[in-house]
Amino acid sequence: MDVERKRQEERETVREIVKLYCHGHKHPREQGKELCPSCQELAAYADVRIGKCPRMEVKTFCSVCPIHCYAQPEQERIQEIMRYGGPRMLLHHPIMALRHMFIQWRTRHGLRKQEAIH
Repeated sequence: MDVERKRQEERETVREIVKLYCHGHKHPREQGKELCPSCQELAAYADVRIGKCPRMEVKTFCSVCPIHCYAQPEQERIQEIMRYGGPRMLLHHPIMALRHMFIQWRTRHGLRKQEAIH
């Protein structure tokens, strides 16, 4: 997969999960905005970190990456958001969720390593 396409898909997925969290917790949003200021700030932070990821070509998910790009407070917050929004993605964005599950399955069964070698 093209690295920039993978980067863009990851950005979109994180943004959707943050939206699910923000809406699910009924955070107050300004008129016409998708996210509250706090969630918008975290989504922008995640977007920057994804954009600078040095392992985008070979990594599967940030949660299993040996490099932790997020500062500790943001890392804890994004983990909380992922725990809430991740399972809900199957209902709200099934294609994104199924793609994530497929990548996870492929990684667990060693197929990802073979692709990286060739």
